[in-house]
Amino acid sequence: MTETPFLITVGYLAVALAIGLYARHGHSMARLEQWAVAGRSMGSVTLYLLIGAGSISAYTFMGAPGWAYSKGVPVFYVVVYLSYLALVAWYVGPKVWRLGNAFGHVTQASAIRDRYQSAGLGALAALVMSIGTLSYAVLQTIGAAYILNVFSGGALPVSAAVWLVLGVMAIYLVVSGQRAIGLTNAFQGGLMLIVAWWVGLWATHQFTGSWQFGAVFERFQRERPEYLTLPGADGSMSFSFWTTAIVVSMISFMPPVWVQWMSAKSAGALRRSATWLPSYYVIILPMVVVGFIGVWALPELSRADTVALELALTSMPVWLAGLLGAGTLAAAMSSCEPFLHSTALTWANDVVKPMTGLSDGATARLARGLLIVIMAGIVAPVAITEPSNLVMILLVGLGFAAQVVPAFIGMFLWPRASTVGVLAGLLSGFVVTLLFTVIWRNPLDIHAGFWGLLLNLPVFVWVSLRTPPVAEEVIDRFERAMNPRHSR
Repeated sequence: MTETPFLITVGYLAVALAIGLYARHGHSMARLEQWAVAGRSMGSVTLYLLIGAGSISAYTFMGAPGWAYSKGVPVFYVVVYLSYLALVAWYVGPKVWRLGNAFGHVTQASAIRDRYQSAGLGALAALVMSIGTLSYAVLQTIGAAYILNVFSGGALPVSAAVWLVLGVMAIYLVVSGQRAIGLTNAFQGGLMLIVAWWVGLWATHQFTGSWQFGAVFERFQRERPEYLTLPGADGSMSFSFWTTAIVVSMISFMPPVWVQWMSAKSAGALRRSATWLPSYYVIILPMVVVGFIGVWALPELSRADTVALELALTSMPVWLAGLLGAGTLAAAMSSCEPFLHSTALTWANDVVKPMTGLSDGATARLARGLLIVIMAGIVAPVAITEPSNLVMILLVGLGFAAQVVPAFIGMFLWPRASTVGVLAGLLSGFVVTLLFTVIWRNPLDIHAGFWGLLLNLPVFVWVSLRTPPVAEEVIDRFERAMNPRHSR
């Protein structure tokens, strides 16, 4: 075990726990709105770091360097779709906030249920989206566990690390809910930004003698040009799969993002934070450079996803390696927290509550209980099996989540969309995505979720045009809430 980096990394868990517990100070979590969306109180800076850190996950510190190490430029697919999501946050985010503020929505599925006047559709959307959110939570948990396992020199098994990380998050999520996510992500977001650039610049100077990343790319251009074009160094990332993976990722409006938007104190605060978001996403670049450097520094690495951590332990000063461990752990936890929270919240609020008529207070208590069940019964057992490719876990989850897109088209763009049309499109797309994920994997090298959308969207339109739309008063109510100036 390399003691100093490991102790710094483990010490971060104690810091995160303290911040998460402090977040509740002065607030009662008995109200669902407090636990779910922090009482709609977050300002622009907190939202900027919350949304940014929530997007920049273990992928940035492990998956991105790993893909740079094994594939090359295909890793930049994430830059494309995150930039697009910043635009979506700027345009759609304020509308979502106004709907939540006007009608008391605390989840994505509750907005869908209200718009289409169907508790069944809301519950189905919640469950389908859960495939994506739980896949993402598993990915982040694995990332966090690997960090502790590698930095302990294998002394802390991955299984024990999984339970340790989930246990810490469970404590402050149950106690403080979305307020814990906001405060810990604000701290984690700042830490990650500093650590990523510090590590990237140090590694570049150490191995090239220059502080400029261009020196790394120039060497690849001379010696390993296959890393700089599709299909990548290993030939596995065709243009068709890379492109369709971006499209699927771009239109997967994941539930935690919706919850984050509704946590803003105003539509203006949310729009300001969205304007700043692209400046955060440059954090990916230095970690990609670290992965490229690993091609020469660690040519025989058995697991590409650990390239940044291995490079830190073998080449960096112990204090910098420890900071990288803490930053990577922060990245994993900052993304895992909102996905676990939103899954428990939507199961309680959108699946159980409509069937049982629970009060808001009882729903909040149920959500906290379900959080423990989800962590212990689903995320931990799957993470312990250690699926091999972190990025592919994410892409599979996003493929299923994308099938809910007809509900959003009807909510924001096409009032004629019907409840039956959305349901038909969602189910048909889900079946195709399932078949092309499990049985016939990504035919013609096109993402399974994209194949699902090719059937989903035409079915959605065709059925909507042949079935009754939602009542006019519901459409008018949503339009007035989303666009208050135009409704006067």
